[in-house]
Amino acid sequence: MAHGSILYITLGCAKNEVDTDRMRALLNGAGYDEVFSAEDADAVIINTCSFLASATSESIETTLTLAEEISEGVRGTRIVMCGCVPSRYGSELPDELPEVAAFVRTDEEDGIVSVMDEVLGIERVDPPFIPSVKRTVESAVAYVKISDGCDRYCSFCAIPYIRGRYHSRSAVSILSEVRDLVAGGVREIVLIGQDTGIWGTDFKDEVDGPTNLAQLMIAVAEAVRPEHVWIRVLYLQPEGMTDELIAAIRDTPEVLPYIDIPVQHCNARVLKAMHRSGSAEQLSDLFAKLRAEIPAMVIRTTSLVGFPGETDDEAAEMLAFMDREGFDYTSVFPYSQEEGTFAAKMDGQVDEDVKLERTQAAMDLAEALGFAATAAHVGEVAEVIVDGIEETDEGPELIGHAWFQAPDSDGAVHLEVTDAAVGDILQVKFTDSFCYELVGEVVEE
Repeated sequence: MAHGSILYITLGCAKNEVDTDRMRALLNGAGYDEVFSAEDADAVIINTCSFLASATSESIETTLTLAEEISEGVRGTRIVMCGCVPSRYGSELPDELPEVAAFVRTDEEDGIVSVMDEVLGIERVDPPFIPSVKRTVESAVAYVKISDGCDRYCSFCAIPYIRGRYHSRSAVSILSEVRDLVAGGVREIVLIGQDTGIWGTDFKDEVDGPTNLAQLMIAVAEAVRPEHVWIRVLYLQPEGMTDELIAAIRDTPEVLPYIDIPVQHCNARVLKAMHRSGSAEQLSDLFAKLRAEIPAMVIRTTSLVGFPGETDDEAAEMLAFMDREGFDYTSVFPYSQEEGTFAAKMDGQVDEDVKLERTQAAMDLAEALGFAATAAHVGEVAEVIVDGIEETDEGPELIGHAWFQAPDSDGAVHLEVTDAAVGDILQVKFTDSFCYELVGEVVEE
């Protein structure tokens, strides 16, 4: 018997998507139905992001807009706010947002059934059924969180204050989830966390099985080997790139030679002020080693522009570093003065107009490099996972992504519609490119 209907709204990163998916599975198992509009919902769960001030504002604005929409109806839909905003500002929110029926921090989300029961006045005779498969993924790609929290305390970042200290999930739970997802039709597993490279370093007791990321990736590969599944890992910090990890990426067929390393900057003084380590020379040595060890490797990185005290020369040094390294994909972010972080109190806050000018210069370079890297694939034949069908002005087309394109981040491959289904892996020849997008044609095997 259904206990109520719920609309899910997820803001922010893939880690939030995973958290929403877990809550959805728990609520489905407890008898709740999913709906796709507020007018059909007894309750709306908004899983919020608070990584940046702009993300917090978006979360609040989404909530207030939804509350206004609901107030015009007659259903009495309730709003439950989950995730990073309650984790960061929990004690302040009930007074600030009386429109919200309940606030659920990230570390409370496994209790979402009890929260929803209370909000909707559901009384249970028997305890809710807890599903063994706590995911409801219906796409070809699934993100799998291998850890949560962070111990780095970079001076610009609020994540440790939102998500708490770093803690690794057990290999047993990760492998169980991966097997379930693959059995359900998933064809790409993306391992994520705040700092994936140090997975396992916080295990206090002796454990059976993998104890570092390299061993975990090999174990995941072995678990999916009977199927045709890709494995991708994101959010690797430079210090996490051990020789063992490099070898695992190079020598494990299922693991894609795609490395995501957010450097943020290359200048040693700026990195130190960020509470990070390294220098341009050390980072260049690392990338040279990666390219030498892993053939045809693709590199994604992140550049943080306008950090307090950054000079014109240091900003120019970062541009020169990006140009020299020729990254395939670079996400560029202007520094945001985040409440509660060490950097927010630093002297030398960069003027907004200067920050925007530097950001635009970095984005222009990142796009020039990225567009060229994408165009270099024209003429190649490679596997493409089908993600869905998209309607365009010219009619429907298949949308997919190749091994060198992280889903939802790096562009897509556009194909003529065939009888291929979501999750099919096709051999495709790339015939053209535009920006980060590729056009291809299916090659008969």
